[in-house]
Amino acid sequence: MQHKVCFFNQSSVHYRKNIFMLMDRELGIDFYFGDSRKQGAIKELDTSCLGNFKGYFHNIGFGPVYWQNGAIRLLWSDYTDLFTTATHYCLSAWVILLLAPLFGKRVYLWSHGAYGNERGIKKWLTVWKMKRATGSLLYGNYAKKVLMEWGVPEEKLHVFYNSLAYDEEMEVRKTLAPTPFYQEHFGNDQPNLVFIGRLTAVKKLDMIIRAMSLLRDRGIRVNMTYVGDGPKKAELEALAKEQGLQENVWFYGPCYDEKQIARIIYNADLCVSPGDVGLTAMHAMTFGTPVISHNNFCHQMPEFEAIEEGKTGSFFAENDVESMARCIQLWLTNGLDRQQVRQNCYEVIDSRYNPHRQVEMIRKVIYS
Repeated sequence: MQHKVCFFNQSSVHYRKNIFMLMDRELGIDFYFGDSRKQGAIKELDTSCLGNFKGYFHNIGFGPVYWQNGAIRLLWSDYTDLFTTATHYCLSAWVILLLAPLFGKRVYLWSHGAYGNERGIKKWLTVWKMKRATGSLLYGNYAKKVLMEWGVPEEKLHVFYNSLAYDEEMEVRKTLAPTPFYQEHFGNDQPNLVFIGRLTAVKKLDMIIRAMSLLRDRGIRVNMTYVGDGPKKAELEALAKEQGLQENVWFYGPCYDEKQIARIIYNADLCVSPGDVGLTAMHAMTFGTPVISHNNFCHQMPEFEAIEEGKTGSFFAENDVESMARCIQLWLTNGLDRQQVRQNCYEVIDSRYNPHRQVEMIRKVIYS
């Protein structure tokens, strides 16, 4: 059977460049993106890298809800398969999903799937959407398990994980070696914690400074580096000063240079993500640094599955600073060989969280 596939999305986020380019080059998929909405600090993709980019749909917003003007015409196009990451809030995607069978179209979803804490109408809509779609590609096994428990047929659910700029990152990884990066900045030989991402309330980043204070009281001193910017930066700076830790907390700022990001992560001992961990886990493990985050999985992003207890990181009790401090202490004193930990992290990314694996899953699901 001949397939002509179109992928459409709310926006052209930059961090998906690698997977989009592989979909373009290896699968011949056409692309449409919504034009700019309020994306915050999320960097958008330069679509000139995609040979099959066909154009933009105009996003018309009504608060969080939006309509992609022009997307409906995909129903009477010559595409056989429509593929989208559109959320619950995209009204035009719901219409496409509802009417697709009337036009002989197959619709595939690229989705978080479910967190397990959905209730009422949100849960009902999630199940309806997953059952209505021809198939769904999910970021993790946890979501698949939840959706199956809710009655979505297993044959419609396919786990293909997530990815970042893997190919570029692999070239950088080859060049890495330990350097006195943190020693030169902090002027000490203390263990180094790192977080990379937006400095927002949902990330609960104040917990790290509070945990550092607890550890100091136990005679364990650590340094912390925040890589990123966001609305909570000033509060975090004030908290570090209040706790007398300003000399041990580095607000590095935003960074998009993979070589520098790799240097920052590779030389750290541990990545700490008190809120939902998301892509931070992948970025950290790509460059060999283990991750700790909270253990309430229905409040997590799918990438928490990359954390394997005692091998690539650990979990602490959600919102519990004492538990997080204890987790940091145990990890830093567990005696594991740092190079072996790096290899553990690399294996998780190289076997699961990369765009080549994702493309193979897309090929298997859509083109089989």
